[in-house]
Amino acid sequence: MSTRPTLSDVARLAGVHQATASRALNPRTSGRVSPVTARRVRAAAEELGFTPNTAARSLRMNRSFTVGVLMPDLINPLFPPMARGIEAALAPRGYTALLANTDSDEDKERHQFDVLLGRQVDGFIVATARRKHPLLDEARKSGVPIVLLNRCTDRKLFPFVAGDDSAGVSLAAEHLLERGHRHVAHVSGPQDMSTGITRARAFRHAMESAGIGPDQAPVIPARAYTVAAGEQATGELLDRHPATTAIVAGNDLIALGALHVLRARGLRCPQDVSLVGFNDMQFADEFQPPLTTVHVPHHELGAEAAHLLLELLDRSDLSYDTVWAAKTVLLPVHLVIRESTADAVDRKPTRG
Repeated sequence: MSTRPTLSDVARLAGVHQATASRALNPRTSGRVSPVTARRVRAAAEELGFTPNTAARSLRMNRSFTVGVLMPDLINPLFPPMARGIEAALAPRGYTALLANTDSDEDKERHQFDVLLGRQVDGFIVATARRKHPLLDEARKSGVPIVLLNRCTDRKLFPFVAGDDSAGVSLAAEHLLERGHRHVAHVSGPQDMSTGITRARAFRHAMESAGIGPDQAPVIPARAYTVAAGEQATGELLDRHPATTAIVAGNDLIALGALHVLRARGLRCPQDVSLVGFNDMQFADEFQPPLTTVHVPHHELGAEAAHLLLELLDRSDLSYDTVWAAKTVLLPVHLVIRESTADAVDRKPTRG
């Protein structure tokens, strides 16, 4: 009966000391070994079919080498690329991501958080934050290492990584203004989320800077970042502001809902109403018409959040200070111009 190969076997085959083999196979310490030696040790481990005893390593270092990741809605196409970015950044350090979907439900989120804590995760990456978030307030008091991704709380309790929402909306608004639009509306995201309020504020600022008042530049919040919510809010917009010639949507799913309503009311995009989305999610270029939208680097956001969490875990005291908790990383965004925007054309207000 064959026995499981040991680290000593790997060291013997590679012709190195056992401590050297251990350092070479540990992502945290492999940099202390020469590249040639590290490759020889990895080749020996592969030849023998050796896998490190992660349980023993975890006990020795008092870590599980796992990270809990809370996502609000994995059906939403923007979140899987973030998860992939997190995994790509964690893997070289020997960490594994444990992914939990909350369906944007507070009770489910709390349950998933507690389950992951029970699995002894070393920290969390949280993409579910609302502006007021009791669970995160409690976690902060308990000293749980957390990095917020894409959305943040009003209180700066944790490091935060996101795309530059304000710059993105400004780019969208400037594009429409340059095309001659003066009746521009914003179908925003929910106002209890940082993304919704930040993008709405940026839109209002851009319109005010162009000398366009709220009557010509209304903001209609959608109740969620979904197609159905986009349909409901766009219907309300066109009922209340039928002269609208352009819409900046809170995200691409809201934009898709807006497209549905425009078609149902006999309005053409972009000939009658131009439309800009936000996120540049997968298949946005397959919309009819292809969607002009703000591109956000979601994979890079996930990777940056993972790097921040690893940096926090590397701190000897695992504590937050004021500067660290307020640390915010905003990655640059850019506007992708496609066929859903065109020059403004005056049209008679119509109700559908």
